[in-house]
Amino acid sequence: MATAGVILRPFAWPEFIWAVSGAVLLIALKLLPAAEALGAVAKGTDVYLFLIGMMLLAELARQEGLFDWLAAKAATMARGSATRLFSLVFAVGTVVTVFLSNDATAVVLTPAVAAVVKSAKAKEALPYLFICAFIANAASFVLPISNPANLVIYGSHMPTLSHWLARYTLASLLSVLATYAVLRWSQRFRLRQPLSAAVEIPGVTVGGKLSAVGIGCTAVVLLASSAFDIQLGLPAFLAGAATAALVLARSRSGPMRVIRGVSWGILPLVAGLFVLVEALQKTGITDDLAGLVRDLVQGSAAGAAWTMGAVLAVGCNLVNNLPAGLLAGRVVQLANVPEHVRPAVLIGVDLGPNLSVTGSLATILWLTALRREGLRVSAWSFLKLGALVMPPALVLAIAGAVAID
Repeated sequence: MATAGVILRPFAWPEFIWAVSGAVLLIALKLLPAAEALGAVAKGTDVYLFLIGMMLLAELARQEGLFDWLAAKAATMARGSATRLFSLVFAVGTVVTVFLSNDATAVVLTPAVAAVVKSAKAKEALPYLFICAFIANAASFVLPISNPANLVIYGSHMPTLSHWLARYTLASLLSVLATYAVLRWSQRFRLRQPLSAAVEIPGVTVGGKLSAVGIGCTAVVLLASSAFDIQLGLPAFLAGAATAALVLARSRSGPMRVIRGVSWGILPLVAGLFVLVEALQKTGITDDLAGLVRDLVQGSAAGAAWTMGAVLAVGCNLVNNLPAGLLAGRVVQLANVPEHVRPAVLIGVDLGPNLSVTGSLATILWLTALRREGLRVSAWSFLKLGALVMPPALVLAIAGAVAID
């Protein structure tokens, strides 16, 4: 019921209310001891720190106009071509996802793209806005920092950067290219429109330039942390806090404006989901699932990889990828699966949500950003498009990951 509340948002209440309510009810009904619930919340410390750091960076970049500038530059480079603008926005979305996480793409890039499309006088805005939703998931396993779900699945056993790149580079490339090809083909008729080449490029403040430097430095810090097998949460938090202090020292914006702009509701949402998954583990379901996974692996490791990737890709759209990722990470740990099976699990959790609007937190945040722009995308229309875009990317990405062995 709590997960359904997170997905459906009855009464338009924020997602975290339903996750936290479910967690509180588990304690109140004595289905989970309070001490164990607090222990479950504490398990997410690295994820909370990572999210805070990345949200600070994203909000600073938004308020200082960095993303508006990037999107406007892309529109100018398009020189009135709708298809060229599509490719440029896709490239910008890929870069933002890789280095700032998929949630930043959904929250920050979506309104920037909407503004640029409006400035370019495009009759059809959705082809460009769909990019923000689909690339947020398709490029979310290029690096460990590209998706908080990556931290959840690997936990304290995050691979080194060199190992990660060796395992996921081909899969990520295939995922991004397949997503681009199918999305571009599906929108081909909508992209037959002339655009205005005279797009006003907003100026970049000193704070915007400092935000760009901070983002670059943060990427280097996180890549170095991953290379030395250091958990990413604290480095991300420190880098985000340091960048915020530097930008705010030179900006007219006060700290309260930045603090109010951050989506803090994500933190109790994640904490509540950690508690819900802890309760599932108490029922023994994770042990049962781990047993099934072990049986699959014994039959065929490659078959287990394909089966788990496909099941999770669909399952994420039923329960959202964050709780699915939490559960999958625990099952994989208990089953002690071979190393080449885990990437299929992660790809299913990261890429599967491109099927529907309920698949990932990033897509839910994208819908919220669209509503602020006065735009609506129905669950059915997204599902029809997702059914075209997601499966080819999933098959190619899993094939790319499995082929490494």
